[in-house]
Amino acid sequence: MNELDGVSLAALRRQVGGIEDEAELLRWSQRLGRDARLGARRLAAQCQRRADKRTAEKQRLRGLLERRDGLALRGLTHVAGVDEVGVGPLAGPVVAAAVILPEQVDLLGLDDSKRVRPAARRRLAAGVRAVCLGCGIGVVEPAEIDELNIYHAALEAMRRAVVELAETCTPDYLLVDARRVPGVATPQTAIVHGDANDATIAAASIVAKVYRDDLMVRLDKRYSGYGFAQHMGYGTVQHLAALRALGPSPVHRRSFAPVAEVART
Repeated sequence: MNELDGVSLAALRRQVGGIEDEAELLRWSQRLGRDARLGARRLAAQCQRRADKRTAEKQRLRGLLERRDGLALRGLTHVAGVDEVGVGPLAGPVVAAAVILPEQVDLLGLDDSKRVRPAARRRLAAGVRAVCLGCGIGVVEPAEIDELNIYHAALEAMRRAVVELAETCTPDYLLVDARRVPGVATPQTAIVHGDANDATIAAASIVAKVYRDDLMVRLDKRYSGYGFAQHMGYGTVQHLAALRALGPSPVHRRSFAPVAEVART
């Protein structure tokens, strides 16, 4: 007699549906695989696939932490990832984040913010903030962007993020997405495509993206009609049409060509 006899398939699906631990999933896969019912054996295969997927994801995440862990072997235990978002939009600030992850990281799905869906991005941002040793945010507003130019504004946002981070947890080293943070004494390395190749930078990119998106939603309420909550300030067809109809708002970047052209008319 099978130990699961008398347990309906619906009840079994509910039982295994919320399991996240791969060892537990594998145990259920074995138990279900001994059940004569076709539906139970299919559920066993699903449990096996879910366990394999989680194992592969943990291996991927460990790979993304290799640089950080290598620095830790040299005694640099507080390694911060630094990244910025919002370089391309026509409106709103550029935002950077600097994040120090703990030694043990269980943030499955952590990746470049551009490759993560909005709901997962928000979940990961909350997870990063909950477990990180420190997090700093740097914001450069549109008027400053016009004054500095966007390249230097992005660097300034990263500098501000590192300075804020140091108020709660001083970093020993910085891993930065493709650039070097100016005006800080902390040693650092720029990593090309760092947000896709390093977990600390990916964490910073996700935190910065969610923080900036929330800012743009608030700006949408203040300056209605532009659709900031939908396009986050990027130059979509909708945004360009609203810009031509309404003219630039106080949070548009007047040094950007599409905004400058409308402002001149």
